[in-house]
Amino acid sequence: MPSVSDASSGPEYPCAVTVDDFERNIASVQARIAAAAERSGRDASEIRLLPVSKTVGEDRVRLAVQAGCRELSENNVQEAKRKHGNLADLDIRWSVIGHLQTNKARDVAAFAAEFQALDSLRVAEVLDRRLHAAGRSLDVYVQVNTSAEESKYGLEPAAVPAFVAALPQFTALRVRGFMTLALFTADTPRVRGCFRLLRTVRDRARDTDPDLIGPGELSMGMSGDYEVAIEEGADCVRLGQAIFGARTTANDLYWPTPTKQ
Repeated sequence: MPSVSDASSGPEYPCAVTVDDFERNIASVQARIAAAAERSGRDASEIRLLPVSKTVGEDRVRLAVQAGCRELSENNVQEAKRKHGNLADLDIRWSVIGHLQTNKARDVAAFAAEFQALDSLRVAEVLDRRLHAAGRSLDVYVQVNTSAEESKYGLEPAAVPAFVAALPQFTALRVRGFMTLALFTADTPRVRGCFRLLRTVRDRARDTDPDLIGPGELSMGMSGDYEVAIEEGADCVRLGQAIFGARTTANDLYWPTPTKQ
């Protein structure tokens, strides 16, 4: 079984600066996805690769698209909005995967195809209203804090049943399943425990009322731990460094500490 990579190390994530570089990185990722799927008796074609382009310049994003990326995700709404506008000539489906403040809901409702960090009924309400005004709907994942870290957003697992039971009133939101961020550590068993907890949350929700969670997909796993996530049932893995290359920015610059809105 693979160990979780130290995602702060960098050298194992070669920087892609040409279309060929991106094609090599993507092929490497897809091979590892396939191997992880085979180990767990799964079909690799059912696992979605969602590239994360946060902090990446638009010139390199264009190269990634030339290499085959048709979905991109951003943690920061302002960065996503800017890239969506500046890259409007490209056929890209944009996902927002980071925390959303209500004052940014209008932007997400205007351009995003997906929002993977829903953990507030207030945000759900504002998003729903903005979406109805725009004549749009939005795929959403409920974010769950499986690591019990105060530094992370997401619902406590015990709060999930009541939360998903309240979501049908927001008719512009299409619930697809759940998302989580595992512990940022090289301790594979602890990381695996986070992923298993999200799967348990999903399974319990299915047992209670499967209609509340749509297909019940699991979005979990990033560049340092996606193979373990796949072994534990991930349907979507969100990869940035493994495709674009190592970042030079600190993690807390794009995964901010929760604050009250």
